[in-house]
Amino acid sequence: MPQHTDQQKSAAELDDAHRAWSQAAAAVLAKSRRVTVEELPADAESMLSTATADGLTVRPLYTRRDESAEPGLPGHFPFVRGSDPQRDVTVGWRVTERFGDSAQAPAATNEAILDAMGVGTSGLWLRVGDGIGADDLAAVLAGVYLDLVPVTLDAGAHGIDAARTLLALRAEAAKAPQAAPVTAATTHSFGLSPLTAAFAGRDSVDGAAAVALATQGLPAGVRTFRVDGTDFATAGADNALELGLSVAAALAHLRELTAAGLDAAAALEQVTFGVSVDDDQFAAIAKLRALRKVWARVADVVGAREAGGALTHAVTDLSMFSQRDPWVNMLRSTIAAFGAGVGGADQVTVLGYDAAIPADLRTSSAGFSRRIARNTQLLLLEESNLGRVLDPGGGSWFIESLTDDLAAAAWSVFTEVEAAGGYRSALDSGWITDRVGAALSRREVEVAHRRTSVTGVNEFPNLDEKPLGAGAADATDLVGGTPRLARVGRPFEELRDRSDAVLAARGVRPSVLLVPLGSVAEHNGRTTFVANLLAAGGITAVNPGPLTADNIASAVADASATIAVLCGTKARYGEDGPAALAAVRAAGVGQVLLAGPDKEWPAGDDRPDGSLRVGIDAVAVLTELFDKLDDTAGAGASAGASS
Repeated sequence: MPQHTDQQKSAAELDDAHRAWSQAAAAVLAKSRRVTVEELPADAESMLSTATADGLTVRPLYTRRDESAEPGLPGHFPFVRGSDPQRDVTVGWRVTERFGDSAQAPAATNEAILDAMGVGTSGLWLRVGDGIGADDLAAVLAGVYLDLVPVTLDAGAHGIDAARTLLALRAEAAKAPQAAPVTAATTHSFGLSPLTAAFAGRDSVDGAAAVALATQGLPAGVRTFRVDGTDFATAGADNALELGLSVAAALAHLRELTAAGLDAAAALEQVTFGVSVDDDQFAAIAKLRALRKVWARVADVVGAREAGGALTHAVTDLSMFSQRDPWVNMLRSTIAAFGAGVGGADQVTVLGYDAAIPADLRTSSAGFSRRIARNTQLLLLEESNLGRVLDPGGGSWFIESLTDDLAAAAWSVFTEVEAAGGYRSALDSGWITDRVGAALSRREVEVAHRRTSVTGVNEFPNLDEKPLGAGAADATDLVGGTPRLARVGRPFEELRDRSDAVLAARGVRPSVLLVPLGSVAEHNGRTTFVANLLAAGGITAVNPGPLTADNIASAVADASATIAVLCGTKARYGEDGPAALAAVRAAGVGQVLLAGPDKEWPAGDDRPDGSLRVGIDAVAVLTELFDKLDDTAGAGASAGASS
């Protein structure tokens, strides 16, 4: 039997154990860097820490020294562990599927809804607008037990009419054979989001009209406002910024509702939250827990702490989805849904794996995409049993610490918004736009330098994928998309679109010649790195195998190369590099690059024209290479036409 000896250790003993671990870690770090321990920073273990986009620090080790007081029970203040005290663990969260985005007739949408509910869907998210009107809701929801199935509306400018229609339908709808009490799991949301929609550029309703609706005496189990954090996240906001702005917007609604006559508890019960979740599973878990903690703090301040359970609808982040190698989005969605479920989301929507691709360019049927998205959640619930335990991450030293850190960072953003005059003032002044823009800029730097990996896009791309069509990468009119949508892999995918256009026009993609020096064992690592890097920009790497100064000219001629990359080890560059460089230049190649750091090239006057190495701005470098290759090919085509 394992012995939990750390449970008997005193604080001093825990400190001693941590100090011993730190010293051992420092010794390993010193050895790996070929230095002495004394040459490392005093807190050598910090070298193993990771900084998040929010500015938080994730340490390499969490122990009982990081233990904090238990944050209450699920369903009770401060609601860190969940908002619903009556959650049915045999159901878990609500598998919420979205309908109404396609131009289907109401009867066809109703049939699709009933079919989905027969195979696992337990919540509905309805788009009302172009395809489905408010008057069509009765037909769309026919046969749905509205006392059991939570409905969230996304009706844009039609929100008030759609809300009144849903309210009437709810009052008149047949009850389920087995009655169920009104809980967080069965709460409907009118989905009115005038404040976050104003940032994102989405259509919405007049805020005063929404307040009037919310204060007319709505029945229990119905909420008016949806503060949609996905509007911020898909525009580039980091987690702390999304949460802080969401709470600031929610507080603005709270103030308007209380000014219109509702007491604080009733006002709190008119707000729900949309939360974006991505493929950082621990961040997703902490994000939902942190939101509940911060919102509970607001409820406490306004004197209604027991009404401060934030109802959350987690949606997989559209900005993390790639168009290239879209099958990887299934894996991203699985991790995001896992994080949402463990984090205690009340509802979860997994977008289709091809959600980032314009509808007319998709290769899979809508039914297949829906089925995979739905079954992703059902696998987690029915096979992995994630819903069987409330707050399964609770008590983890890491998750609790990350939750607290993220909540503190979100609270800091929230107080900055308040100092700027509140949400409306911060939006009108451009403060919110500037902050989200700055976060997006930081993220794009990380992606461009490939410190943030996007599998299938800036790492391990597949150049043989079927072309999507010009302009696909810039599309924002997607399900869940807004005019501010900024997908993570977009800059690389724009280059891939250019490459597809060249392929269509000329029959071949732009290409660069690799000049491998030495044995395969010597150059393979760098030829693989360069080929992967070039492919991320839609450029083919031509690898003829090991070359010497004597056969470089023929390889250049065979490839019609105008740009080449020398690939080898530092030792090989010292022996054969200058001769190889001279041979490449003599063969007529206009630009010669080095695979690896510039410092590995031997001393001398003739040096390569640049280097491809870890940490470069890949988007900038690939764009420059593409431009040169495109210009050269265009000039060659013009010359051929003239002759």
